[in-house]
Amino acid sequence: MDTLTPSARLLANTGPQEIQMVNSARKTPEAFVELYDRYVLRVYRYMLHRTGDEMVAEDLTSQVFLDALKNLPRLSPRVPLGAWLFTIARRRIADYFRGLQPIASLEETQNLPSIDVDPLKGLIQTERLKDLEAQLATLDERERELLRLRFTAELSFAEIGVLLGQKENTIKKSFYRLLDRLGRRMEAEND
Repeated sequence: MDTLTPSARLLANTGPQEIQMVNSARKTPEAFVELYDRYVLRVYRYMLHRTGDEMVAEDLTSQVFLDALKNLPRLSPRVPLGAWLFTIARRRIADYFRGLQPIASLEETQNLPSIDVDPLKGLIQTERLKDLEAQLATLDERERELLRLRFTAELSFAEIGVLLGQKENTIKKSFYRLLDRLGRRMEAEND
């Protein structure tokens, strides 16, 4: 039986190292660099996936971290830093685009180095990504956002729960059901 309160569970998920980093950054802005280094790539990839434009993604990412530095003293110890940063990021995206759909492909946002030089494997991977992109286009915005936050931003289920105002278990179940549904669709299409 879980005896931790929801806020205690969030703090446990945040980790003592991150709490210490936040406390240090509150005292000296130079210590904020550690938090920046820890999250900048995740925030940038999220912004790039949403915008499809490297320069816009860089600009929005810098705005997120400027907002975070400015508002760090107001960060509640009950809120994980990742969830808080992506709340800021989502607001920045909403302010910037107001209704536009994301245009970056999965290939562009992942940019995964490969040690395989087999062109056939590359072609198969490209085709699978295209099939996945087509399946993702059929999802509603809430489902796409859940996938972006988990895969592109690499947030934990607890962080996503805080960000979306839902319980961690609800997020986890929704996520795995969504993956299962996508997997079944992909299999049916490839048969």
